[in-house]
Amino acid sequence: MIIKKIHFVIDNTPKAIKTKKIIFKKYKNYTPRKSNVIVVIGGDGFMLQSLKKYQKYRKPFYGMNKGSFGFLMNKYRSKNIIKSISKSRAVNISALQMIVTTKNDIKKKAISINEVSLLRQSKQTACLKIIKNKKTIIKKLICDGVLVSTPAGSTAYNLSVHGPILSLNSKSLAITPISSFRPRRWKGKIVSSSSIIKIQNLSIKKRPVSVVADNLEVRNIKNVKIKVNSSIKFKLLYDRSNNLDKKILLEKLKKK
Repeated sequence: MIIKKIHFVIDNTPKAIKTKKIIFKKYKNYTPRKSNVIVVIGGDGFMLQSLKKYQKYRKPFYGMNKGSFGFLMNKYRSKNIIKSISKSRAVNISALQMIVTTKNDIKKKAISINEVSLLRQSKQTACLKIIKNKKTIIKKLICDGVLVSTPAGSTAYNLSVHGPILSLNSKSLAITPISSFRPRRWKGKIVSSSSIIKIQNLSIKKRPVSVVADNLEVRNIKNVKIKVNSSIKFKLLYDRSNNLDKKILLEKLKKK
C-alpha cells in the first residue's frame, strides 16, 4: 500500500494530546478527503467514534494506541509511520445496524462495530423475547440484559459476560445474556451473520430497558431489530506482527 498523505485524528486525553506536537512537527496533516489513510491516536472507544465519524470518506484506518488496552489499535510510534502503514495488513469489518422502536413508537437507527447491548434501566430485571428471522430463540429471558456481538467485538464486552470468541472469518454473531436469571442455564447462541435478530421488551412499563450501540444509548425501548449491514464496511490496518486475527487467537488461548 502506497502512503503519501495522512489525516491524523487525535483524542483529547492527556496521553494522546502529548503526541500532537511530535506528530505535527514530523508530518503534514492532510484533510480526510485528500488523505490516503486516517491515523487514529487514542484508545478503542475513540477508534469506534472515529470509524463512524469518518466512514463517509471510505479511507482505511490505522490506529495507534494511547488508551488502555488498545485491542483495535497498533503500538504507538512517532517514527516511520508511513513505512509501518505501507507494510500493514488490511482487515475488513462490517457494521451492525439497529432499528429501535421506543415505548412512544419513535424509531431510531444507529450502527455499531463491536456490539449492540440491551440493559435494564431500573432495579427490576429485564424480561425479553429473542427472535431470529421468524423463529423464536427464547420466549422469556429474565436477565440484566443481552448483547449481540460481531466477531471484532466478541473479545470486548461479550467476553466479559462469558460470551464466545468468534474468529473474524466465522460469518457469525454471538447472542449473549447478561446475568441470566431465568432460564439460568441459557448461555446464549451463535447465529449466522445473515440473521435478522429481534429483541422485544415483554414488560415495558414495569421493566424499562435501554439499548446501546457502541457508545450511543436509546432508553425506554419497545423492541430492537439488529442485523449486519454489509453495505457499511470499515478497512482497518494492522502491523503484521500483531494483527487483529492474532489478538483474537491470543484471547481464545487465554480463555482456555
